[in-house]
Amino acid sequence: MGHRSGAKAVDRVTEKCARLGIKALTLYAFSAENWKRPKEEVDALMDLLRQNLKKNIERLRKNNIRFNVIGRISSLSDPLKREIKDTIERTRDNTGMVLTLALNYGGRQEILDAVKAVCQNTHEESLDVSSWEDADFGKYLYTGDLPDPDLIIRTSGEMRLSNFLLWQAAYAEFYFTDTLWPDFGAAEMEKALKEYERRERRFGE
Repeated sequence: MGHRSGAKAVDRVTEKCARLGIKALTLYAFSAENWKRPKEEVDALMDLLRQNLKKNIERLRKNNIRFNVIGRISSLSDPLKREIKDTIERTRDNTGMVLTLALNYGGRQEILDAVKAVCQNTHEESLDVSSWEDADFGKYLYTGDLPDPDLIIRTSGEMRLSNFLLWQAAYAEFYFTDTLWPDFGAAEMEKALKEYERRERRFGE
């Protein structure tokens, strides 16, 4: 029931952000560490994800939202992978907000996979990385076609990143709330954004 309530929170926050004109929203749906949970819980969560993708496809299209996924997708079940592929294909031409779900995702594994890809390309294409800047490496991350986050919201009173967007979060602003994710909605989103508006971003300066 907690996961089902959490799925409803996804719908609320997604629609709110789309209405506000936010360009990209990334939600941490399932971490690489979550496989350690009981099998029954993991199976139920995966099935819930698949059902919600099927149920919400028309809502995504209606709201002009493009769907995206980051993480090691190959480890997911075949039915879920098919639903993900179908949702991506059917929203590909939408021009509004990009909704990204992080599935089987971990920030460290993302950086490691990027390094492996760079090494592979260096070997196969004689790639010269000696003059690379941050942005050159960033293209190899799962989020290579997305902007770095301006704001990261952490719910449930937790005060840690939990392996989320470690590279991309370098200059993001953080907002912490005791509100549990299943209870998070449009009003909480507005509070977070108003707090963000009061911040003076320095980007390390």
